[in-house]
Amino acid sequence: MQYDVAIVGGGPAGASAARAAAVEGADAVVLEKGVPRADREGPGPDSTDAAGILDYWVDVMDLDEAIPEWVKCRELHAAEFIGPSESVTLTSTSVDASYPNFGFTMHRARFDDWLRERAEDAGAEYRVGAAVQGVETDFAAGGHEITIRGGETIDAEYLILADGPQRTVTNQVLDPLLPGGTAGRLDSTRANHIAYQEYREFPEELLEPDRIKFWWGQMPGHTAYPWVFPNDGTVARVGLTMPIGLDLSTVPNRHEYRLLRPDDERVPQGGVYLERLLEQAYPGYDVSDFPLVEDRGKQGGTETYPISSTRPIESPTAANVAVVGGAMGATSAFHEGGDHVAVRTGKIAGRLAALGALRAYNGEWKRAIGTEVVRNVAMADFVRDFRPDDWDRAFRTVDRVVGDGRELGPRSALAGGPAGVRMVARYARLKFRYRNDRYVQITEDEYAV
Repeated sequence: MQYDVAIVGGGPAGASAARAAAVEGADAVVLEKGVPRADREGPGPDSTDAAGILDYWVDVMDLDEAIPEWVKCRELHAAEFIGPSESVTLTSTSVDASYPNFGFTMHRARFDDWLRERAEDAGAEYRVGAAVQGVETDFAAGGHEITIRGGETIDAEYLILADGPQRTVTNQVLDPLLPGGTAGRLDSTRANHIAYQEYREFPEELLEPDRIKFWWGQMPGHTAYPWVFPNDGTVARVGLTMPIGLDLSTVPNRHEYRLLRPDDERVPQGGVYLERLLEQAYPGYDVSDFPLVEDRGKQGGTETYPISSTRPIESPTAANVAVVGGAMGATSAFHEGGDHVAVRTGKIAGRLAALGALRAYNGEWKRAIGTEVVRNVAMADFVRDFRPDDWDRAFRTVDRVVGDGRELGPRSALAGGPAGVRMVARYARLKFRYRNDRYVQITEDEYAV
């Protein structure tokens, strides 16, 4: 079959690309391999995350209608960051936003399903169970032949890669276009963190339904942290993100991390970490007081998924290929996923492909999400070598800088004294380092097209 635009992956980026292409009159198809979930009627996309949306992320997504209430779980009014001894609570993201509250948590499978419905209503075809096995590109003609499991082939003028941080198909397509070894930067075990979360019923007196909570400096690894996200009723998602393949013997001062034990010979499994977190964060309660809700998530109330921890890449648009969302590295382990940038990059790519203007894609996504990417890569650099006591110092300073609802900026930095001024100045320097698109790790001129 022949399509104008073929999209590999049916998560937020893929569904958004399909809708945008269809709105512009293109014949668009989404090829989604499909995985089962306990909380979805049929197979769907595998791109799960902790499913929280901050106020300004709504504007980043640039949706033309509000996310429906049946997708949301809780309205949020704060985020609490907890270090070994210090903590800070933020009631503002310090970013201008149209959304009236701090943000909201949502049911991720319902969000995916809503985006799919929007794509199909616009005229796009969404095929589940269509796992892509191979892609052949005709550079002379600019088209793509895509082979689906079972041997079926489809042809498309434009190819949008939205297969998430694992990049199963993306790496297959990009590797022949890049110098030897370049694509290795995107290898999933090197370029990703692993995330794990559980759906647990909380004692009613413990659940704080209007805030998300993060614990920092409790476990080793760059941007490694546990969290609690309120869900519906007294259910919350308790989860964490951590590096893949961390060697515990290389961790200096490992005794400083409260979620490690002296007899740990290797990094604990995610479930073990979370049991220790619950015991530590809620003294006087037993883990059995937080039972698993087994009809949620992917399986038995739990789910594991990758999160990109790289900087983003540009796309080989001369080959009529665009890479979007997690596959392009636009999501971040630091801020826990990135549905907002996935939706926006997918929307941009789908629209430009339908208009025959995909060559503008790299410039357009930078204008749309460049500020957000710089914010996250700079912050990740800021905390890269933090040890537990560094987190305590940072939270103590941040509380002085943005306490009492102050917005983050030069004036508020003065409230933090010398430490506050140094913190804000260092963050500004790190952001300046990535000016002029220097946050991009693979540029378009590196592709042999």
